[in-house]
Amino acid sequence: MDTADTAPSAQPITPTTPAAPNRRRVATAAALASAVEWYDYFVFGIAAALVLGDLYFPAGSSAAGVLAAFATFAVGFLARPLGGIVAGQLGDKRGRKPMLVLALTLMGLATTGIGLLPTYQTIGVAAPVLLVLLRVAQGVAVGAQWGGAMLLATEYAPEGKRGLYGSVVQLGVPIGVVTANTVFLIAGALTSDSAFTAWGWRVPFLVGLFVLALAWYIHTRVEETPEFREAERALAEKEKDEQASPLRTVLREHLSTVLLAGGSFAVNTATFYILITGILDYTTRELGMDKGPVLAVSLCVSLTQLVLIPVSAALSDRLGRIRVYALGAAGIALWAVPLFLLVDTASLLWLAVGTFVASCFLSIMYGPQAALFAELFTPEMRYTGASLGYQTAAVAGGGLAPFVMVLLLEATHTSMSVSAYIIALAVVALISIKILADRARSR
Repeated sequence: MDTADTAPSAQPITPTTPAAPNRRRVATAAALASAVEWYDYFVFGIAAALVLGDLYFPAGSSAAGVLAAFATFAVGFLARPLGGIVAGQLGDKRGRKPMLVLALTLMGLATTGIGLLPTYQTIGVAAPVLLVLLRVAQGVAVGAQWGGAMLLATEYAPEGKRGLYGSVVQLGVPIGVVTANTVFLIAGALTSDSAFTAWGWRVPFLVGLFVLALAWYIHTRVEETPEFREAERALAEKEKDEQASPLRTVLREHLSTVLLAGGSFAVNTATFYILITGILDYTTRELGMDKGPVLAVSLCVSLTQLVLIPVSAALSDRLGRIRVYALGAAGIALWAVPLFLLVDTASLLWLAVGTFVASCFLSIMYGPQAALFAELFTPEMRYTGASLGYQTAAVAGGGLAPFVMVLLLEATHTSMSVSAYIIALAVVALISIKILADRARSR
């Protein structure tokens, strides 16, 4: 497809033709990197909804404990732009692969640290402080990871398949959700409630050690992307004192593109975290549903994304990123009210229906998103620009969404306030998408 469809601030992308086996190896490595990184990130959200409030933030009410745990969950999102900025700067100058390896290593160490961390009852106030610091490290790691994995996949993509190749990185999200839910379900099934609270919840975090093995594999077996090597050669021809900082270039010349990208995606990431963490807390704490069946519904719904994400990405290669992306955003806006009307029935069947339809619209947006963001920036600033756009959305949407959801429910005593929150973010997304489309047409 013509990059002018979605790249108002970028130059046309130079086609590359790496060998097919190498492309497949790189795409597989990028998908695995994304999957294990998001798995480590998501286990915190599930644990925050189920146990972390009582263990690390003892308070007078269960809602206060959950709010404190979700605030810690949000801290990880606030740290993500830092990871995106640092990794973007170095990734645009030193390469995509080294930053991805560093991000995976940091994530593996931080997640394992959470699994080994003593509780408030054991070490007092040091427990929540250390938990926050480890969550910050997770945030920095995932902020650094997404750009590296996404660019490994999209910059190795054959001509006309950038959307499809970018979607393998996006598949890391549902794979991470499915795996995290599965491990928690197994841990819950094999332990009593007291044992799960005492130690069973730690098992999913200790799986983070496997991330280190994947980091080593990528370090030793994956080559740098052809587009970065080409950009590196072009930059090497300039005098060092003439080379502009990628961050400075993005902020000075393409800040509006970063903000529009973030505005277009905030509704997706906010709705996603409402589905996998906010609704888990709401249904178990407020509606009295059992955590096991609710986790099972979340797992099954996430499995459908494994099909829908690549399908929507492939459609974007044919129809254009903006058209597919906007369809997903409009669908989220229209489904926000029916979603919570179904959830409020406290029926597993209607919970599954409501979250499945919402997940379909999220997948329609998420499939083309990696290629869309990559095409907004040229190779020499692509890691920085795409990461900033993505992480801006993560802070504005995903990081605060479960926290905002609990606040809204406590203040209004109706789930329709959460629907209104989703609709407001969807309106921002549609406006941002319209401006990006207008810019593309003007080119």
